Amino acid sequence: MASLSGFNANDVEPTSDFDPVPAGKYLAVITESEVKDNKLGTGSYLQFTFQVIEGEFKSRFLWARLNLNNPNATAVKIARAELSAICRAVGVMAPNDSAELHDLPLVISVKCKKREDTGEITNEIKGYHKKDAANGKPIQATTETPPWRRAG
Repeated sequence: MASLSGFNANDVEPTSDFDPVPAGKYLAVITESEVKDNKLGTGSYLQFTFQVIEGEFKSRFLWARLNLNNPNATAVKIARAELSAICRAVGVMAPNDSAELHDLPLVISVKCKKREDTGEITNEIKGYHKKDAANGKPIQATTETPPWRRAG
């Protein structure tokens, strides 16, 4: 249970329904990561929470689940390749903890997918790229200021 003392819904605008973001490439950061048990209890996955940090969909969240501990060897192989792509995109090649990947900008490629169970359209992250790979081409420097020091 969590204390909500001092909260009054009359003082806060409610959130509206969130439609999926359109397919495309978004500059984002990992804000959270957590290991969770899978539904069957036969393994676990690492869930990353990504937050878009610029553009029309700034502050929107997307999630990726990596089946790093699973009886299905193919699922583990796919998850390890996805983790490798994330590590390369943020420049941390040998993290000891998933928290080392947090708050580092990267570009995520997002697709829209129809859920088989509900027919609802949802987002799925299909790729991870270095920050300078937005829109499939490198962003050219126009100043002597390093990219990480430029105002975004």
